[in-house]
Amino acid sequence: MGGYWAEALPRLDRLPIGDMTHWIDPQPVPVSKTLRDAVGGHPLVAATLARRGIMTPAAALAFLDPTHYAPASGAALPDLDRAVERIWHALTAGESVAVWGDFDVDGQTSTALLVEALGEISIQAGQAQPIRYRVPKRDQGHGIHLSGLDELLDQGVTLLVTCDTGVDAFGAIQHAVARGCDVIVTDHHDLPDSLPPALAVVNPKRLSEGHPLWGLPGVGVAYKLAERLFERAGFAKPEMALDLVGLGIVADVATQTADVRYLLQRGLEVLRAADRVGLRALVEQAELRADGLTEEHIGYQLAPRLNALGRLGDANRGVELLLTEDVSQARILAAEMDGLNYERRLIAEQIGQAALSQIEREPSLLDYRALVVAGHGWHLGILGLVAGRLAQRFKRPAVVLSLAQSGVARGSARSVSGCDIHLALKGTANLLLRFGGHPGAAGLSLDQSNLEAFRKALSRSVVAVWDSVAASPGLQVDGYVSLDQLSLELVSELERLAPFGPGNPPVQLATCNLRVVGDVAIGREEEHRRLTVVDERGTQQTVLWWQGADQPLPEGRFDLAYVLRARDYRGETQLQVEWVDGRPQQQATEVASTAARKVVDWRAEADPARALNSLPEGGVTVWAEGGQSNILGKRVATDRWSLSPTTTIVIWSAPPGPAELAHALQAANPATVYVVAAEPATTGWRIFVERLTGLVKHDLRTRGGRVNIQRLAATLGHREVTARVGVEWLAARWQLRLIEIDQDSVTLLEGGEPSLDFQGVESRLRHLLDETAAYRRHFRTAPVEMLGIG
Repeated sequence: MGGYWAEALPRLDRLPIGDMTHWIDPQPVPVSKTLRDAVGGHPLVAATLARRGIMTPAAALAFLDPTHYAPASGAALPDLDRAVERIWHALTAGESVAVWGDFDVDGQTSTALLVEALGEISIQAGQAQPIRYRVPKRDQGHGIHLSGLDELLDQGVTLLVTCDTGVDAFGAIQHAVARGCDVIVTDHHDLPDSLPPALAVVNPKRLSEGHPLWGLPGVGVAYKLAERLFERAGFAKPEMALDLVGLGIVADVATQTADVRYLLQRGLEVLRAADRVGLRALVEQAELRADGLTEEHIGYQLAPRLNALGRLGDANRGVELLLTEDVSQARILAAEMDGLNYERRLIAEQIGQAALSQIEREPSLLDYRALVVAGHGWHLGILGLVAGRLAQRFKRPAVVLSLAQSGVARGSARSVSGCDIHLALKGTANLLLRFGGHPGAAGLSLDQSNLEAFRKALSRSVVAVWDSVAASPGLQVDGYVSLDQLSLELVSELERLAPFGPGNPPVQLATCNLRVVGDVAIGREEEHRRLTVVDERGTQQTVLWWQGADQPLPEGRFDLAYVLRARDYRGETQLQVEWVDGRPQQQATEVASTAARKVVDWRAEADPARALNSLPEGGVTVWAEGGQSNILGKRVATDRWSLSPTTTIVIWSAPPGPAELAHALQAANPATVYVVAAEPATTGWRIFVERLTGLVKHDLRTRGGRVNIQRLAATLGHREVTARVGVEWLAARWQLRLIEIDQDSVTLLEGGEPSLDFQGVESRLRHLLDETAAYRRHFRTAPVEMLGIG
């Protein structure tokens, strides 16, 4: 996308306060010696695994190396064996079999996989039959269409196998059955209230959510079917099809856990071998090296080219590319896809600009919790891309619709973290002609006369399904390093955790106290930035900021969060640092002078106040928050924002988190630390809420409703994010509007329609309080050398 996305930014008072990015520092977690020994290499690898819940050597090896993972049997999928027996009978009896797929990459790869597998089995069974396939065009919409179905039935097809579609195709399946054709559905989309009248419905969503196969995309389900068929036939498993599986998993943004991760790891191995003629041509067209392919190359280079066929052309050509053994034909098809992909970008630019112009003309569109825009003649194949960009920019679900002369509006929806858009659309079903999809993306159609009613209904439905905890997960920092620690060796170590994606995000590092000393716009439309940053030691590093041209540069010193990658440039492997987020310098994680620091453990002291009074008055600072100053006697309590360099600091109240601890140590830079770790008076839901309510009411009376989040957090003895969400909770409870002033302050106002979901916000607030309680338990009980003090 181009620079037009920089325009028409939403007013901050129209965004949920939770959208402000907060950094989550690495939490202390025990890493056993056996885990470190089993994983080896850089300690950050073992620590990251442990923080992601992988605590044992066996689990770590299964995660890092697919040869140590035991995949689940496809037999667990309901109806799979029934489907296998019916397909086996059809292929050995010489029946006419057809595959019906979908036009996205998951659908194309699923179709190619089943056509290839069924064709191979029919040959081995001595009944070589051409396996017909049909993929609808995007303007026909997803699903099984009667016109195309009748063509297949007229050709004598007696068994139809769907892939990546069909679970809600009641009418089409009934029609096929009435004409004497059995239907086997393989799909992964959310289940309707009842299943269609197919002979078998193979869908991992019929399993419990924690099952290893539950997250399979369409191509994963197709692979499990083919795998079981090959077992039934007594042939070797279809290992070569794993390249299609890996391609489809990444393109469909499937959650990379359990069997999905295992299949992607295996699929990348096959992809790198480049044995499939069509994919080899596609890799060459994208100017990539097959042996170095990663999930990122699939997501940003290969999948968009295949998707361009489904968006602007005929996705059957994509299946043809994946199946062909003709090198010349493969190169022609790959070049065609490349041209369509360029055209796709241009059209997306035009529709995106039109959508933003509509928002500029009608700013009230941003008063809704879901953004709905519509235009005459907008290309149906591009609407999902534009919806995704709008959702990302305006931080709310977005629906983009094309208005046709028939009076029907058709389009795509894309969501954000915290909102299951498919579930939200269910709440508007009475206004829709048709809809279907995933929690993150959906397609829909409706009568244009219902557009305004739909906009209001969807906004209400989004509020009803909103999950505040998922909506504002924060930015997880996996480790703090200095610029001189960055190297290709470190990249190689971190890439042991790859492939990355949903369920296994990239390792995000951070470096504090940087300055920007160089800024160059790059990209075809100068939409990206190449920055040069420098640290206090004078070490410089180039940083790429994708889509950052429209964003303001940090002023003064700042902290940078980023990911590291290895980049192949003209045959040379180079280190690449990619911007994730920046914040004003907080000095929250680089603790100075730790080598000579003395730590005295007073946590078991029977009378810590008496012990405190034994210390000299000069050069001693007591860091205490959360209503504990009344037990310090003559000593004065100092909060985190009032700390200054001192010889000795007493950590009286247990810190709410590691970032607050690090900030205090950085600000005080003491030679000696006494640790009391008393429980703040604001611990527990009831007491926290009472204290929060009193403080915010005071601001409503005396400061016009303006609340300083930093000071509120220090007074409460909690993290800033907890204070911020606490204010959200009060705003929702009291039916007030909440307006963002800057990163540190908000204002509560009466009037207007509140935009916060009370139950969702309360759920997140309780979750944050539980996190702080867990950290404080750790701080009070862990060996003092594990507290990160000295």
